[in-house]
Amino acid sequence: MTFSEIETVTGTKLPPKAQHSRTWWSNNASNNVMTKIWLDAGFESAQVDMKGRKLVFRRVTSDARRGMAEDAPEFKPAEDSGEKKQNRHPALGAMKGLFTIEPGYDLTSPMYTDEEWAEIEKEMEEDWDQIEQGMASWKK
Repeated sequence: MTFSEIETVTGTKLPPKAQHSRTWWSNNASNNVMTKIWLDAGFESAQVDMKGRKLVFRRVTSDARRGMAEDAPEFKPAEDSGEKKQNRHPALGAMKGLFTIEPGYDLTSPMYTDEEWAEIEKEMEEDWDQIEQGMASWKK
């Protein structure tokens, strides 16, 4: 199929990444939503021709799809014995659990105002000046 034919079938434009990145067409089910759709339909992508803007979908049997993420056994954590596990970094799992974002909180809003950024930049410039002065006196 050509990329145009795929857009006709899906009724939507392919994302820019699909136009320029061979990895977008990989058969990794966690790659993107489209990948999961063609895998669930029993196909895999093959012979991706980025320059010619076309590819071949090959029908696969369920045996050939063994090892895909949705076929993996369910993860079951080991029971917690309360003891520290050896050879594990203490920060591993530090962010484990749930948290709640309060209603109305805008995750896309800037962290600092323009005035706060200006102050931060000023402090960084002062720090850098002190570092440069220290380096200059060290070289003497």
